[in-house]
Amino acid sequence: MALEPTREDKFSFGLWTIGWNAQDQFGSATRPPLDTVVAVNKLSDLGAYGMTFHDDDLFPFESTHAERRKEIDRLKGALDSTGLVIPMVTTNLFSHPVFKDGGFTSNDRDVRRFAIRKVIQNLDLAAELGAETFVMWGGREGSEYDSAKDIRGALERYREAVNLLGDYVTDKGYNIRFAIEPKPNEPRGDILLPTVGHALAFIETLERPEMVGVNPETGHEQMAGLNYTHGIAQALYQGKLFHIDLNGQRGVKFDQDLVFGHGDLQNAFSLVDLLENGGPGGTQTYTGPRHFDYKPSRTEDINGVWDSAAANMRMYLLLKERAAAFRADPEVQAALEFSKVAEINQPTLNAGESYDALLADKSSYEDFDSAAYYDGKGFGFVKLQQLFLEHLLGAR
Repeated sequence: MALEPTREDKFSFGLWTIGWNAQDQFGSATRPPLDTVVAVNKLSDLGAYGMTFHDDDLFPFESTHAERRKEIDRLKGALDSTGLVIPMVTTNLFSHPVFKDGGFTSNDRDVRRFAIRKVIQNLDLAAELGAETFVMWGGREGSEYDSAKDIRGALERYREAVNLLGDYVTDKGYNIRFAIEPKPNEPRGDILLPTVGHALAFIETLERPEMVGVNPETGHEQMAGLNYTHGIAQALYQGKLFHIDLNGQRGVKFDQDLVFGHGDLQNAFSLVDLLENGGPGGTQTYTGPRHFDYKPSRTEDINGVWDSAAANMRMYLLLKERAAAFRADPEVQAALEFSKVAEINQPTLNAGESYDALLADKSSYEDFDSAAYYDGKGFGFVKLQQLFLEHLLGAR
């Protein structure tokens, strides 16, 4: 398998990732701003197929129409010359002081109205550039103090905003779907819709739930101590994986935004195996962009930035190669069969079987030998996992 990325791999990067100037709460920037056209050209040279952005990544907050148009046209020129695409656009409702208490869920009604207008303006731009996914990360939608936020009211305002945006996209005929990006905390003490499960439950309350899915990020789920592969599997199961953010995270701590695979490597391997081979019969389960939402380390100069971008894609391709070898190994196939992994897809009830028929089946209870599972009938999961790790390490 080739380890050099191509457009067919659908690797994409946020402009805010490679363009991060490495300023954090404890230190000033270590890199200068990155020009948008330079970013597009370099990503194209590295083999990426797409770039994404927030509105404020492309032009400063409250830019004039002429200033906005200038930067949009520069971007479109670079896209035309390289063939790079814009698969996803998002809106910054978290950096400016006006959003200190959120955008859609600010206690200040005027701020909420301003936030919706800002998003609508960016939806028009997304449609102009051909983006088919609009991600919503509510980084400031939350609170630090329980007494300061009526959570039920905030969720209703969140719902009101998403419903209105759904109306707008539908009425305009835009080919755009929405993807909610969960995160448990940071920058707020507690963020609304903190996990994939919370977001999926919220989506079912919307007027157009079919238009809204999720955009889970590796670090965001792992910050909450959750299994990212499990979250992605549930989103796939419910037909709601509209977009995905890949990076690296090492445990329950602040959002590290490491290169993909530079955190929990085992979980990164299982994730790639799921995305590429995890459907029934080993079919690919996700066909959208493999989007990297990471931050080049503050220690790096511009050369390190591009090295890190290349590392994300190479790590994914390496894990994809290892996953293919894992699935093709006859010993692995035998171990999977012994562990009854495929049997989970067999319905527990027979075709047309009712609970009356189940109750009448003595083999399912009265004659069932549960004692045989004491010191017997093991599942062999440890052996299977050892094979998994040996393939990950390249030992097989």
